[in-house]
Amino acid sequence: MTNPEVQDEVQLACGSPSGQRGFGVLQEEEAGGESEADRMDGLQNTGHGEAEEPLPSLPVVARAPPCGDHAACSGGSCSCQGVRWMERSLRSMELQLQFLMSKADDLHDWLVNGQGHLDREALAAAVPSLLYTCQPYFNHLESSSVVSQHTILPYDVYTRRVQLLDFSQQLCDRLEQLVLTYASYNLLCLDETKPNSVSHFCVGQSRLGPLRVTAFRYCKPTAYLARTDTGLYKRMRWNVERLRDERQTDDEIEDGDTEYYFLCYEDIPNVHTDEDSQGVSHGSVVRMWSIGQWVQVIPATDDIYDWILCEVPQANYHRLLYLGSIEPSSCCATDYLQQLLLSHQTQE
Repeated sequence: MTNPEVQDEVQLACGSPSGQRGFGVLQEEEAGGESEADRMDGLQNTGHGEAEEPLPSLPVVARAPPCGDHAACSGGSCSCQGVRWMERSLRSMELQLQFLMSKADDLHDWLVNGQGHLDREALAAAVPSLLYTCQPYFNHLESSSVVSQHTILPYDVYTRRVQLLDFSQQLCDRLEQLVLTYASYNLLCLDETKPNSVSHFCVGQSRLGPLRVTAFRYCKPTAYLARTDTGLYKRMRWNVERLRDERQTDDEIEDGDTEYYFLCYEDIPNVHTDEDSQGVSHGSVVRMWSIGQWVQVIPATDDIYDWILCEVPQANYHRLLYLGSIEPSSCCATDYLQQLLLSHQTQE
């Protein structure tokens, strides 16, 4: 018989419908005077609802400093309150991180440790549900760490931003490993051309003025185009939606209002390769990373009938930023993309 406690944990992880990935805007609620236990209970109940609805909210302490604008503060008391606020905020976010990481560890251990009494299909369904549950947390971390171009941050604010990005990176890495592990057991599909694929997951949404940026992480390098070998492999995608009005809903966003950017690598032949005595070359290619934009080629228009008749869309890759031979973390790559977008806004 199934262990009731373990079964409850699986049902908790399956809180949202299997496979749903609704990437709405984080709708924060007032934390009020909730205890830490209340906040964790609220976290456990996230992940419910239909995919097209806004993401469930995560009760968090992190709001605005109790004193308001730092520039308007004077005296040491305000500074001390701001420090205490940041400490409480980081502690709250760390507790939520620990909870989500423990859920990922549980799903990993139940599968790898061979607890055969657990239903494999239920475990497999719990993974996409956990990815869905983590999205509000990613959103809050991402929106809390965005800074304007050329902004000089106070040391304490800078330190908090680094810690928040570290939380995001830890959870991203853990979820990626979880998906890869389940895929190695043939319980999840990573082929993005399949309707039930878990090839990528959302790692945060933020606002940059009139732009709404949603980041996605591919669990493994994926061909840039599904049916054509371009030599490019993508690791991240960003949907950049241009909002004409802050109150604009997802249904009101037109196709032309969204641009797509990718973190990709390509293996470039190394012309400086040396051959050994047997004529074998070593290091014949160099892996180069870059951020580029999806430039649509087929279909040639945004007409809905052209899209219906087009089985697989195709696009060129317009390189915007070369990053060298070392793969950047997901947080660093998103930071690079945000700086690109901010620089374009300045030029406009």
